[in-house]
Amino acid sequence: MDPELMQRRRWAILGVLVTSVFLVVVDNTIVNVALPTLSRELGATTSQLQWIVDAYALVFAGLLLAFGSLGDRFGRKGALQIGLVLFGATSIWAAFAGSAEGLIAARAAMGIGAALVFPATLAILSNVFTDPSERAKAIGIWSATTGLAVALGPVTGGWLLEHFWWGSVFLVNIPIILVALPLGAWLLPTSKDPDAGRLDPVGLATSIAAIALLVFTVIEAPHKGWTSLDTLGGFAVFVALFATFIWWERRRRDPMLDVTVFRNPRFSAASFSVAVAFFGLFGFIFLITQYFQFVRGYSTLEAGLHTLPFAVAAGVTAPIAARLALRFGTTRIVAAGLGSMAIGFAWASTVTADSSYWAVIVPQMVFIASGLTLTTAPSTEAILGSLPKEKAGVGSAVNDTTRELGGTLGVAVVGSVFSSLYGPRLIERLSGLPIPEEALDAASESVQAAAIVAERAPAEGRELILDATRDAFLEGLHSGVRVAAVATAIGAVVAIIFLPARGVDLNAAADAEHEPVAP
Repeated sequence: MDPELMQRRRWAILGVLVTSVFLVVVDNTIVNVALPTLSRELGATTSQLQWIVDAYALVFAGLLLAFGSLGDRFGRKGALQIGLVLFGATSIWAAFAGSAEGLIAARAAMGIGAALVFPATLAILSNVFTDPSERAKAIGIWSATTGLAVALGPVTGGWLLEHFWWGSVFLVNIPIILVALPLGAWLLPTSKDPDAGRLDPVGLATSIAAIALLVFTVIEAPHKGWTSLDTLGGFAVFVALFATFIWWERRRRDPMLDVTVFRNPRFSAASFSVAVAFFGLFGFIFLITQYFQFVRGYSTLEAGLHTLPFAVAAGVTAPIAARLALRFGTTRIVAAGLGSMAIGFAWASTVTADSSYWAVIVPQMVFIASGLTLTTAPSTEAILGSLPKEKAGVGSAVNDTTRELGGTLGVAVVGSVFSSLYGPRLIERLSGLPIPEEALDAASESVQAAAIVAERAPAEGRELILDATRDAFLEGLHSGVRVAAVATAIGAVVAIIFLPARGVDLNAAADAEHEPVAP
């Protein structure tokens, strides 16, 4: 595409990119609200429900780095378009799956399409917006879109489930894809790394195996035990694969990922900040959605609507976050963002069944959402600015992979802390009641099971079981959210110590070299 034409179209191009990334991110959360329905309609077990969610995350995270590199090599526009087509086809497959096993397979296939789309969006953005100030604004809008998608997933899913059948949460992707595909074919420029070198099959294979194994081990650790042989063995094999990947990439003349870039504190500390932010966010969302539905008694749609202040706060803050970093330095803004998240989580760890929604819960969400965007937009800008734009695909993939790994680890760790307190506390409260042992064990495993046990109990014991479950849930929630608060507070300290306020923008420097010299 002619550079002048690309510059005139740059904001329309951004519209296509954020529409595409919205699809990928919203699918992380939209399916969660459908889990009770899927349990009834497909007869899915608790383990199968977990994998309906996790199969997407596992494949998505495992392929991000490899597909970002392939996009750099063969073309980011093509990767994005192929990813959208695959995402649409697999969404139809998921919507009409006749069994839990079929839905799990379809969700895994959707992860392949998502891994093609996500890194390509940010890579194209960094090649289109070459001015640092405009790129900061564009990255802010991109980050706002990801935050909005996280928050709007439950709202959209709740509304669809109240009006249509469960497959609608997947079919809703199709109209958006039908708009994004032709607009992308018309508007998006073709870009790739002109000096990609030889294909690196060993690097591709080891990166996929290492990341997928790490995500799988983290997903399974809460069930198998963090100190079990399976978990420790999974982490040990991951370390071996990761070490092999680093060794291989360092000895290649044209590596898939120049691992020495992690010596750059701006790149590595920014990546860590993104991971910590999503660790706290996904762990918090895992618990707060259950709090709204079980403790507050909201319907699926009501629970989603009550998360809208999060989306509003993220949407307001994200467009200005990267520009604030340009003015005041990345260190201050990222540290302030992680500190804001820590304050929000610490406050949320005191929430009760009767906490005021507007006076307590909404301000907590504002602290967390604003902190998230103040962290992620400048960190993303720092990551991309640390790499030449020819490597934007793999740089974007590193940014995206840290998000997925942080979020997956957050759900696993925060969920484990919650379970370690919820189950014993509930058994302690109900041990004197005439409840069958199997029912008590089931209630201690999940809040939904406890609600079913309460429904089947005699009227005089029903409220007692529900009260005990709420108390046990809140105790687990408080401790789990404190973990998120501590993690983000540590992240803020790390940002202050290790994240440079400013760095050399390689893309701006390269563009300056090619500017014509005035006579």
